[in-house]
Amino acid sequence: MRKIPTIDALPDPLIFNDGQRVTTAAEWRARRAELLDMLQDIQYGHLPPAPDSVTAYPLHTFPVSRSEGISGTHYRLTMHPCGFSFLVMVIMPVGEGPFPIIIDGDGCWRYLTDEIALLVVKRGYALANFNRVEIVPDNFTVARDTGLYTVFPEGDYGALAAWAWGYHRVVDFVQGLAEIDETRIAAAGHSRGGKTALLAGATDERIALTAPNNSGCGGAGCYRFPDEGGERLADLIRVRPEWFTPRLAEYVDRESALPFDQHSLKALVAPRALLSTEARGDLRASPRGTRLTYEAAREVYRFLGAEGRIGIWYRDGGHGHTLEDWSALLEFADVHLHNKATSWDFDMRP
Repeated sequence: MRKIPTIDALPDPLIFNDGQRVTTAAEWRARRAELLDMLQDIQYGHLPPAPDSVTAYPLHTFPVSRSEGISGTHYRLTMHPCGFSFLVMVIMPVGEGPFPIIIDGDGCWRYLTDEIALLVVKRGYALANFNRVEIVPDNFTVARDTGLYTVFPEGDYGALAAWAWGYHRVVDFVQGLAEIDETRIAAAGHSRGGKTALLAGATDERIALTAPNNSGCGGAGCYRFPDEGGERLADLIRVRPEWFTPRLAEYVDRESALPFDQHSLKALVAPRALLSTEARGDLRASPRGTRLTYEAAREVYRFLGAEGRIGIWYRDGGHGHTLEDWSALLEFADVHLHNKATSWDFDMRP
């Protein structure tokens, strides 16, 4: 039987690069900056700079549910002074705000159904959805001569960092909406979108709740200990090298040499709320390896007195962003954005 690793087999995020241990919350801020530098330098590349300002032009309003008076609006966001732009859809709940909002970057896929959108807004959450591949393409055959690459051509960032930058620009936008509570912003995404949402939440402290779904290797999974049949770093570099900075390829088949693993990225979210939603049958996303990085990141949350703000939740079935996953996210959000009680278990095992 394969030996189950423990968190002792992963780099301790509470130890500085010089070997000293973090002993105070202030020291954690310094260690957090150190980890962020390493993660960007080795894995994702450095996110492009934030614009001076973001403006939004409403394009049209459309009905989501006429019977319930729920509608959405498409906007074009434009960044200044660079002039880069992309579309975002916002659906508001009925009633009086300000509302919490969930930002989802998976507009390029069809997982966000009308049923899910209605579930979100009827629970009292606004919903913003954008197509992350408008930022940069999700296609390794495309040269870096399109999208955001034309605006910031000298950056070392991969597609995941560019897409995370897109989440941050939507945060810029929704923080200016009178209907939105800027202190209750969540970021969600599925699969490669889940990798992106986790990176977005780790690199932007305005995001109060981060919720990657089935994000696997390069997301909430574990480089050192993927599940049997789980995606590995070699797989990602072979088929999706453009997601990362080229330096990550140096660690193929030598993952133990990485000075971090994905629990380190999760730790950057602390003490803000973090929920990984997983599927037991999604072996490619390493549900057991994801549990290991959860346990290791939980040590940082425990150190900061925020152990209850990190969770992991499993359902049966395979790869997908289902109504059940969204229901778990909303229940977790009710706890951490509305201070409600719950009977749901957010410390689950695969």
